[in-house]
Amino acid sequence: MIKPRALKKGETIGLVAPSGPIPEPEIVDSAVAKVQELGFNAKVGKSCRETYGYLAGSDDLRANDLNAMFADPVISGIICVRGGYGAPRILDKLDYRTIARNPKVFVGYSDITSLHVAFNKMCDLVTFHGPMVTTDMLTDFDDFSKDSFLKAITTSESLDMVANPPGEPIKCLTRGKASGPIVGGNLSLISALMGTPYEIDTKDKLLLLEDIDEYPYRVDRMLTQLRLAGKFAQCSGVIIGDWNHCVPEEGKPSLSLMDLFEGIIAPFGKPAIYNLKAGHCRPKMTVPFGVEAILDADNCTLSIKESAAEPSI
Repeated sequence: MIKPRALKKGETIGLVAPSGPIPEPEIVDSAVAKVQELGFNAKVGKSCRETYGYLAGSDDLRANDLNAMFADPVISGIICVRGGYGAPRILDKLDYRTIARNPKVFVGYSDITSLHVAFNKMCDLVTFHGPMVTTDMLTDFDDFSKDSFLKAITTSESLDMVANPPGEPIKCLTRGKASGPIVGGNLSLISALMGTPYEIDTKDKLLLLEDIDEYPYRVDRMLTQLRLAGKFAQCSGVIIGDWNHCVPEEGKPSLSLMDLFEGIIAPFGKPAIYNLKAGHCRPKMTVPFGVEAILDADNCTLSIKESAAEPSI
């Protein structure tokens, strides 16, 4: 895997909106101020100030914005300002050769999962599943989330043991130990990429899954799609993240999420943990994709065994 260089305070972070638009212009200024508060300079991409329906500008504008950020030698890292919808629409417009030649810290989650999967598959690039500026940092950016984020993007040493916030135990779904690079993200986006050139590769990898605002029957459908596509059979282990407001429709019969995890994932016998606080939750941890990790479901631990970034120059 190609690793980005660890960020240093004072370097410039590019802000992009590959998916949905920022609703108010003043929020962009607040995002810049937050990045500066964290010790970095900020360069705002054109997509952060554009609106095209539910998109942050046209597909070409958003793709060109992201391509330009990777090509710009002034930019040391890139953080997505928010999710929403739209990132899958630009996957065939990205310059993967330039991206691979200019590896940079890249952070986001939710709809940004499609970019994580594409960068991992097309560029062999390590990326970071973590907080976005307007969604997570402008209000209630708690110490746990901030510390996890900064540690992940600024250190060139092994991140070692991944720990949940106090009072949130990681739990075992299926016993055993497994290792491999972590891949995955938002289940809806992973499902949407099936059958495309950007379909997720889970062979001998630890598959992280999370989602938000999905009824259990929809989660069932997407997990079943992954099952039928062999993704659980091929992976070495499963990491089940946060499932914010994935509850049954009121007054309608339903299976629970645990019914689904136990009925669809557990039968494969792969080591699996759940309640890892990654995804649409607060606090949230930042998880590097593409680096080797060890999943010990017997002891409910996850350890990142190599660095996610190269030393700063």
